[in-house]
Amino acid sequence: MIHKLYNILVPVDFTNKDRWAITKAIELSSQFDCNIHLLYVANNNPSLFTAEDSTEVALKKMEQIKTKCKYLLSGAGSLEIIVLKGNRQNQIVKYIRQKQMDMVVTGLPKFNFIQRVISSVSISRLVKKTNVPVLAIRSDGFVCHFKKIVLPVSGEVPMRQIRLAALLGAAFNSTVYFVSLRRQVDARTQGIFETALEMVQNISSIPVQCFFLEGKNLAKSTLEFSKKINADLIMVNPIKEFTLPGLWNKLTNKLLSYGSKIPVVTIASDINH
Repeated sequence: MIHKLYNILVPVDFTNKDRWAITKAIELSSQFDCNIHLLYVANNNPSLFTAEDSTEVALKKMEQIKTKCKYLLSGAGSLEIIVLKGNRQNQIVKYIRQKQMDMVVTGLPKFNFIQRVISSVSISRLVKKTNVPVLAIRSDGFVCHFKKIVLPVSGEVPMRQIRLAALLGAAFNSTVYFVSLRRQVDARTQGIFETALEMVQNISSIPVQCFFLEGKNLAKSTLEFSKKINADLIMVNPIKEFTLPGLWNKLTNKLLSYGSKIPVVTIASDINH
């Protein structure tokens, strides 16, 4: 259950996308007084070992990042730098579990198609393995607030999303928008909406609105609705309902995160843990 943000992890790889992920993490740290952990994983394969991958060079780069960033922190949170060696995904998962991270913030590459596909799979796997929310930020989608949070509903009460929405909503004076496809509305869906509304009202005083959307794909309709209202954040599950339509998108598991300029946080549901 998400009551507060204590520790945020930002995996870095010394590319431009690190910048907006770190910037968002600093904003959240200043808002919640939480700690930021910047993690770089160096290649552990001797045959591929280069100066760029060495822990010494990486540590110097991390120190430079820390020096630039520490003056931007305005809350009580600290900034830590960590350099590990080994498989990147495995080390990130291990660190999240050992240090009990509450959220991961990652930047998305601008144009590199291969990196986009790899990142999509990585986020989905990371969420499922750790049960920790992953917030994906693009350079052209960075916002300094979360005033409008869109939460699509499909098949179950999204309890973990609701808790995080309530937490962020209270901090940023947000409005939460529950959305679902109109063609899927039945007595059960209506009941899910009512339960979700009741949950929010029990834990927070933030305003909530409900909308039934046209269309056949929840991810696509959610994205169109979010653009229309100028939303600042979308919350989704790493499941098929939130994969964008089209054969290629299905083959590459293109989650809503990768078709959206609006920041997307991916959260596994309670039953997936």
